Amino acid sequence: AVQVRLVVPMVVVFSPGSVPGDLPRPLPFRDVQEMEISVNLRTSVTSRYEMRYRSTTGQEEAALAAATAREADAALYPLQDTTMGSLTMYVVPETSSLLPQGISVYVGKHRSALVRAGGSLAALQARLREVTQVMSFTASSIAAALSDRVPNGQLSPDARRNLKSSLGYEITFSLLNPDPKSHTVDWDIEGAVNRYVKPVLDKLSLVANFSVDSQILYYAVLGVTPRYDKESSSFLLSAHSLPHVINPVEARLGSSAASLYPVLNFLLYVPERSHSPLYIQDKDGAPVSTNAFHSPRWGGIMVYNVEAPASPQASLPLHVDVDMARVMEVFLAQLRLLFGLSREEVPPEFLLESPGNEGLADWELDHLLWAHTVENIATVSTTLTSLAQLLDKIGNIVIKDDVASEVYQAVASVQSSVTKLSLGHLHAAFQASKEAVTSSERAFFDPSLLHLLYFPDDQKFAIYIPLFLPMAVPILLSLAKIVRETRLRKKEPTKMD
Repeated sequence: AVQVRLVVPMVVVFSPGSVPGDLPRPLPFRDVQEMEISVNLRTSVTSRYEMRYRSTTGQEEAALAAATAREADAALYPLQDTTMGSLTMYVVPETSSLLPQGISVYVGKHRSALVRAGGSLAALQARLREVTQVMSFTASSIAAALSDRVPNGQLSPDARRNLKSSLGYEITFSLLNPDPKSHTVDWDIEGAVNRYVKPVLDKLSLVANFSVDSQILYYAVLGVTPRYDKESSSFLLSAHSLPHVINPVEARLGSSAASLYPVLNFLLYVPERSHSPLYIQDKDGAPVSTNAFHSPRWGGIMVYNVEAPASPQASLPLHVDVDMARVMEVFLAQLRLLFGLSREEVPPEFLLESPGNEGLADWELDHLLWAHTVENIATVSTTLTSLAQLLDKIGNIVIKDDVASEVYQAVASVQSSVTKLSLGHLHAAFQASKEAVTSSERAFFDPSLLHLLYFPDDQKFAIYIPLFLPMAVPILLSLAKIVRETRLRKKEPTKMD
């Protein structure tokens, strides 16, 4: 059974004029809120918010006097606790002009938010609870992390969208040119990866190792023939045909077969001249603005149309320079979706600061770490349980010292991770959970166990009987002969002289 307590250290800072009238005691004081996240009978997850309420310091007041929320966020950053997993909430008066009209919460780039005061303490706490769930974890993000343990009916369809936690991921960018006779396509993938993808992966390097490669595939066509639409004189791919597009293309990609880690495929498809321009439709038949779609846990495909030449006599092949900024904007949005970092489920009165070049805010990184730590703990628990059950079934299996030490190491690391989570040390807990996964996998897939798994008792009989049977036949026959002769000798009457 897995029992985890997720502790989020929080500081709630009241600026002048924002202190609710019904505080239970004078500032500063501490408070704790606990919530049970129901997963199943064998797994209990408790979230605990350890809140410290206090008033602003002189420096914080000066920072909150900035003209805009963005400037205030930047000025407050050096003054706050930036430990992973911790949150700082700055409560501003209801009349404050820092937050735009109709916005009650501004979530910054780092680990803090500006919250408009809401009258009573209870109303403020309800609002703070919403903010903390956006910035740390929700019951659904933890359930999604434990999706293998949750009964199927209880999960939202989105829960299985996110990538499973892994020690590494491989990202492959592929350019598909099915009609090289008509189009010569140039894409500066190296420059685009360095400019747009690398800052995001540098930030995500805490979560896992990433490797990036790219390829150009010629004559690779989609598995679906698009439908011609007379009105718009273009070709259309409908939403229900999109799943059939992937399989034929995937057969050509060839990257996932040799990979240890999950592979994320991002495909840029330049349609052949006979199917241009090509547009993707959504379920309602409207064109998709990005002309792209993504497949959960697999990757994404973007269709890149080439403008027809002005004169029909233009020489072929046409030279195409891909606008990498437009393409990478779509691929990075898909990458965020695959990691479960979409921002769609945020309440309307929340304003979330754009993360800029880095691709994700600090609190979004924490959001990933919370979910992946819980998932790693559950994975290790499942792996070690499976190993124990296997060893029970196979009586003659020999456990070497190095396998035993990996199991002990995995158990110690999981215990350490659970302890660190209960102390609110997110980064250390995540590192310990990663070490636990590595040790448990090493123990489970140890080569010394592997050949014994495939050598059960009935297989021994199958191997040794053909060797011993030819030798055993003459021995058994001679034994039978000896027994027979002994019996005859007993029966014969002894001669009397």
